[in-house]
Amino acid sequence: MKLVVGLGNPGRKYSETRHNVGWMVLAELKRNYGSGQPKEKFHGEVVEAEIAGEQVLLLAPHTFMNESGRSVLAARDFYKLADNALLVVCDDFNLPLSTLRVRPGGGSGGQKGLADIVHRLGSDRVPRLRLGIGPVPENWDPAGFVLGKFDRQEKKEISTVVAEACQAVALWVTEGVDKAMNRFNGDVA
Repeated sequence: MKLVVGLGNPGRKYSETRHNVGWMVLAELKRNYGSGQPKEKFHGEVVEAEIAGEQVLLLAPHTFMNESGRSVLAARDFYKLADNALLVVCDDFNLPLSTLRVRPGGGSGGQKGLADIVHRLGSDRVPRLRLGIGPVPENWDPAGFVLGKFDRQEKKEISTVVAEACQAVALWVTEGVDKAMNRFNGDVA
């Protein structure tokens, strides 16, 4: 079993913000692979899915971003999963818009939801799929930027990269993090 966690903030005012691209990917995964009704569990919403015969749980924490680790820790411990059986999908304002980056672990890169997950799990060896939403325009507060909505052109780009991110998740599930990195990581660090 694998656990795919999409990060975002609950509430209507956050629904289409840059910070919620993790939830956008999760919504697309639910449409493509989900089965059954969503369940409220682990301080979030869980949907069962099947990708190429592999059982996958899709988790959208309903904590605010900065406390995402509470939800992930509860799910990981309940299912007794190894950290490398988790994939965290989140935004990254340090990456150019629509860039994908798959990593087997590492630092949070300033992403507070990912930082909380690493802290609560006690390990930075948690695979992650970061979607670029940057760069933050000069003289903008990064917090205000990530909580802002995409403009019309950015929405088109994001819908394309969300579909690509779903392919990256499916490859991670079926063939592992190295294959996903080789196929989806471009030239940007």
